[in-house]
Amino acid sequence: MPDFLWPIKWVVEALLAIFHSSLTFLGFVGSDGLTWVLSIVCMVLVVRAALIPLFVRQIKSQRNMVLAQPELAALQKRYKGKTDQESRQKMAQEQMAIYKRTGSNPLSSCLPLLVQMPIFTSLFFVLSNAQKGLTGVGWMDVTLAESFQTATFFGASLKDTFLVTQSNEVKIMAAVMIVVMTATQFITQRQIIAKNQNPASVQNTQYMQTQKIMLWIFPVIFAISGISFPLGVMFYWLTSNFWTMGQQFVVIRRMPTEGSKAWHDRQARLEKRGKLPTATPEAIEEETPRQRNQPVGKRGKKRK
Repeated sequence: MPDFLWPIKWVVEALLAIFHSSLTFLGFVGSDGLTWVLSIVCMVLVVRAALIPLFVRQIKSQRNMVLAQPELAALQKRYKGKTDQESRQKMAQEQMAIYKRTGSNPLSSCLPLLVQMPIFTSLFFVLSNAQKGLTGVGWMDVTLAESFQTATFFGASLKDTFLVTQSNEVKIMAAVMIVVMTATQFITQRQIIAKNQNPASVQNTQYMQTQKIMLWIFPVIFAISGISFPLGVMFYWLTSNFWTMGQQFVVIRRMPTEGSKAWHDRQARLEKRGKLPTATPEAIEEETPRQRNQPVGKRGKKRK
């Protein structure tokens, strides 16, 4: 295990041990798989709740990225066909200047996933040691390790993986979880593309192409890697995917990107409820251009 993961692994073990002890205190059986699954689910809820500020930053950066698309498209058009090193360097500098001025980040959509990777990796090491009956770096003692080692959920051992087990229960549960994980990831990304993008701003842009690639590449990653993860680790990702899907649905519904399908749907809902802000007569009068009266001099008065 890399040394930089030691503090994260310690926190992961602490959360698992605290929730496992709390559930056992409430009457759950400590060696039962349900107790460990609920402990992992509770740990996910705490981790994802702590990442909400980061998710808000991601949403703001994504919206700024959409606003920057017309400038980026004009920049690419201006440097189209110029392959010399000087032109490519200037284009990169101007592109970074646009990102800085608009407060956008092309990697913003991957940021929460990148932050979760050390947590996910630490959990993998914690459960991998526990399935061998080994102690952890802090809270995962021998008793907890042996408890997880023998825990089963609907007949499937939580320490087993799809590849290294002969149990049909493990293979069936792992296959179902992989399908659900892949589907939830696809639906989450599809929500962004279909409902929360302004077609006039992102159509046929590099940003939109990246979103379409992510639509397919992440589900493929889950499908391939899921067969080698223990069931306990897969419960972490499955719960995290459901959280992401629900969180994305709420954000798109309540704070959609202006001009997107979700934005028009929200405007229609507000209009139906009578909550859509309308322009006041004073505002309309101010917006209406008034004809300026030309000053009349003394000579003009005499002529008149």
